[in-house]
Amino acid sequence: MTATSEAPAGKTVRGRPLAALNPIEQLRAGHLPRRLVQLYLGLTLYGASMGLMIQGNLGLDPWDVLHSGITQHLDLSFGTVVIAMSFLVLLAWIPLRQWPGLGTISNAIVIGLVTDLTLSTVDRPDELWLRSVFMVAGIVVNALASALYIGAQFGPGPRDGLMTGLVRRTGLSVRLVRTTIEVTVLAIGFALGGVVGLGTVAYALAIGPLVHVLLPLFTIKLNLPAARQTEQEAGK
Repeated sequence: MTATSEAPAGKTVRGRPLAALNPIEQLRAGHLPRRLVQLYLGLTLYGASMGLMIQGNLGLDPWDVLHSGITQHLDLSFGTVVIAMSFLVLLAWIPLRQWPGLGTISNAIVIGLVTDLTLSTVDRPDELWLRSVFMVAGIVVNALASALYIGAQFGPGPRDGLMTGLVRRTGLSVRLVRTTIEVTVLAIGFALGGVVGLGTVAYALAIGPLVHVLLPLFTIKLNLPAARQTEQEAGK
C-alpha cells in the first residue's frame, strides 16, 4: 500500500486526466457501475497481492514492512493492522484539509479484509522457487490492482492521499515527499522487526514502471462539467 503507485490527482496519464474531485463530484462523474466494479476488483486484487508477498516471505513494500513489524508486538492480524493504520493516517488528512472519497474509505477497509482472507487460505511454501513466484506474482498483481482502483477515480487511498496532500500543502516535490514517507515507515518497520528483503527492493524498482504502463489502460474518462473539464485540461 505504498504511495509509489499513486499518480497525483489532477495530472494526466498519457493523455487521460486523473480528476481532482470532491466526493460528491466523484459519484456524479458518470460510468458509475463500471467504476464501482473496477474499484472493488482493484482493491480485492490489491489485498490478495499483499497476501502473496507476505506468504512469499522475501520482503515487503515499505508500508507493509511497518505493518508486519507492528504485528510482531501486538496480537493482531496483519489485515487488522492495515485497517487500523489506514484510519490513523486518515487523521493526518484533517490538517491537510482533504476529504476522503468512496475509494479512500473502501481502500482502508477492503484491502485489510482481503489480505487476512488470503493469508488464511494460501499456505506459505517451503520451496524458494515457489516463494519467488509468490513475490513476483504479488508485485505484478499489485501493479494491476493499483491501476484498476486508481483508474476508477474515486479518490486516493489513505497513504496515497497523505503524500499528495503534503505535496499540495508544502510545495515540495512528489519525489521528495514520497521518498521521505517511505524511508521513514521502512526504517520504523525494520526496527520493529518487519520483513525486509529482496522483495522490498524488487517492489521499489518494479512498481513504478508497471503502474506507468497499466494505469492508462484502466483510467476511465469521466463526464466532467464543462468548467471542470477546462480546468483539468489546463492542468495537463
